[in-house]
Amino acid sequence: MAQVPQTFDAPAVRTWCGLALRALGRAREEIDAINVFPVADGDTGTNLYLTVESAVTAVEAVFAAHEAGGPGGEALPLPGPALAGPALPGPSLAEAARAMAHGALIGARGNSGTILAQLLRGMAQVLAADDESAHSDGRGLRLALRHAADSARRAVAHPVEGTVLSVASAAADAATGAEGDCGTVARAAYDGACRALAATPGQLAALERAGVVDAGGRGLVAVLAALVETFTGETPATESTPPGRAAEATRAGRPGEDQPTVPHARVHSAGPDEPSACRPDEPSACRWDEPSASDSDEPSACATPPAPAPSAGGPAFEVIYLLEADDAAVDRLRQRLDGLGDSLVVVGGDGLWNVHVHVDDAGAAVEAGVEAGRPYRIRITHFGAGDAHTTRAERRPRERAQRAVVAVVPGDGLAGLYTEAGATTVPARPGELPASGELVEAVRRAHAREVVLLPNDAELHDTAAAAAEQARGEGVRVALIPTRSAVQGIAALAVHEPGRRFDEDVVAMTSAAGATRHAEVTVAERQSWTTAGICQAGDVLGLIEGDVAVIGADVTATAKTVLDRMLSAGGELVTLVLGDDAPDTVADHLRTHVRDSYLAVDTVVYRGGRQGALLLIGVE
Repeated sequence: MAQVPQTFDAPAVRTWCGLALRALGRAREEIDAINVFPVADGDTGTNLYLTVESAVTAVEAVFAAHEAGGPGGEALPLPGPALAGPALPGPSLAEAARAMAHGALIGARGNSGTILAQLLRGMAQVLAADDESAHSDGRGLRLALRHAADSARRAVAHPVEGTVLSVASAAADAATGAEGDCGTVARAAYDGACRALAATPGQLAALERAGVVDAGGRGLVAVLAALVETFTGETPATESTPPGRAAEATRAGRPGEDQPTVPHARVHSAGPDEPSACRPDEPSACRWDEPSASDSDEPSACATPPAPAPSAGGPAFEVIYLLEADDAAVDRLRQRLDGLGDSLVVVGGDGLWNVHVHVDDAGAAVEAGVEAGRPYRIRITHFGAGDAHTTRAERRPRERAQRAVVAVVPGDGLAGLYTEAGATTVPARPGELPASGELVEAVRRAHAREVVLLPNDAELHDTAAAAAEQARGEGVRVALIPTRSAVQGIAALAVHEPGRRFDEDVVAMTSAAGATRHAEVTVAERQSWTTAGICQAGDVLGLIEGDVAVIGADVTATAKTVLDRMLSAGGELVTLVLGDDAPDTVADHLRTHVRDSYLAVDTVVYRGGRQGALLLIGVE
């Protein structure tokens, strides 16, 4: 068996995050399916996965920085228990734990993802304390789990029992009574969480009516199972055994009966005239009861759980945003948002917060954030009729479309343009590209048999390729067109025809994108060497096909020079996409310049919003 860490060090944080992501990836669909509280929007598993994926990305970045930036600039091997001799330099526990917490905070999705981010932050606050040696053993893990559960509960405006908060508290309670190393404490926490998860239907009426356990709690159990595996090298039975078979093993008294089983949903026994909906070779389709004193040696019949009962109505929108604000302003924000809606969770600290709330007036929730500080990465989701507040029995399955386009777009203006053209969009924030999980989720939202994927950024190619491969594994035919800019994506969308054969459509879109040269105008943030010479902070840069071609002092003049260089090779159509910070007159100046200097060349202008670059340019 591979060596495992005996204390909570930086490699242990890295291992735990990776194993947690893998566990949530396996359980994602199951968790989505049992999501009924606070709204039955079927996305808890996905939100938890995306939250942990963001944490993994941040932790990996810390390790990559140490590998590439050791003393003297030499690459450093990663430390680990399997290495002989003295440990080589690498990130400290504090660095890895803080990266995990920060990544989860900025990537948190949904109610459960936001709470999970606070749980990870609470653990990091203990693990990253100054006296590291006192917080990396079993005792430190007990303290971390306790602080995590308490801080998460404080972050929720109105805590409800029978949710992930109950499961987290039970895990911390169980860990408190455990003596030993990190593996022993992790196992105790996991066992306590499993027992608490099984009890959630009795604590929350919505779960009891639906016949399921809490989805967020189920996700936390998966994360704690990964913690057990990190320190013991062993996967808890419920993470390696299909749920139906694990329950059968427990009832039959076979080995492993002392392991708590993770309940998925309660079931009713099929009557003598009811055909079973379960096939023995499809255990994932089954939902099983927890063992009880009245159970016989025969496994329970498998049946479809009762549909979740409708909620008594609720707010129409979910609003989430990151917020830069001080503590006093956030306290006032909590009071303001608490009066606007429900499911209020505000997590974070040290000037950066993640705000989640369900409201009827989404604009008021955003305005409250503006009053408190600087909100950004704002996401507003409409709980539409027949969606979050209706029963599954009432929802009509949405028929799968034949073909769809999924595109990564910078800026809300371009997102609107792409959406009008029929594309499903994934936002790309300035300086922060989406993860593969976000692309896969967008493919699922598109709900089509065939999908054309437009990454619109050269750095996203590998991420998009991984997402395409995962979507293909789910039965979707995906074609990845290697667009390197949003203007190439616009060109591809312009020739998209869903009615023609898939291969022909992909070829036409690829040709249109490839025939579009792309450029951008932006401002240098620091002094740097470029292909056009040395630039200083504040210089205006003109990049053509990704390389700096022009260094100037004026946005309009630099953009004209870039356009002239691009049009010197010919062109029929110029596309300009203006960012929020672009000068108001730049579009008119450039349109006039093209009209006066080049015959038969048309110019179209779009507003891109907060897209990072001042100006995107395309020439076809």
